[in-house]
Amino acid sequence: MKTLRVPEATITRLSIYSRYLERMDQNGITTVSSDEIAEGVGVNPAKVRKDLAYFGEFGTRGIGYNVRDLTRYLRKILGLDQNWPLILAGAGNLGCALCTYRGFNSRGFQIVGVFDNDLGKIGKKIANLDVLPMEKMPEVIKRHGVRIGIVAVPPAAAQEVAEYMVMNGIEAILNFAPVILNISGGIEIRNVDLSVTLESLTFNVSFKASQLRLSI
Repeated sequence: MKTLRVPEATITRLSIYSRYLERMDQNGITTVSSDEIAEGVGVNPAKVRKDLAYFGEFGTRGIGYNVRDLTRYLRKILGLDQNWPLILAGAGNLGCALCTYRGFNSRGFQIVGVFDNDLGKIGKKIANLDVLPMEKMPEVIKRHGVRIGIVAVPPAAAQEVAEYMVMNGIEAILNFAPVILNISGGIEIRNVDLSVTLESLTFNVSFKASQLRLSI
């Protein structure tokens, strides 16, 4: 059987389309064209149609897409037709911010356990969660059926923490530590390095400025 290979960029755009369509639905809009979706999210219409075509035929030629139906299809494709319990390692400033981020709950994600090895943080509350010692992690994973973990610990501890998560059944990791995790066994890992993102912005701003100077 041929395996469907969907580009990572397509998955990212599907998430963006989904959010945009939810806003349209909330505003009472019932039908939308690929041109309107493209204009709303900043891509071209052909890309919208190609992204959706990976998963089947949607909409009616000459009419467009039913907003509510397409929203439901996209949520199912993205796995958002179910709730996703998460665990988080690292109760520092970033961990606190992630625990109180309302965008998680609105998309079906809920942090059900926060862990740290700092005795000064263990037992304190973040939002409605008690910070637990790392050895409590297996119990929480099993109790809630957690499959995704978030790593928000200092770089030196990230690899060990990620391995501990995987050893206890975690299948995917969102890594905020500025290091590359070396995890085998088909574990899904996504790295979020805020410094790298900012550096891409500084490059583009600097490059545009240098090009402008050269053209004068």
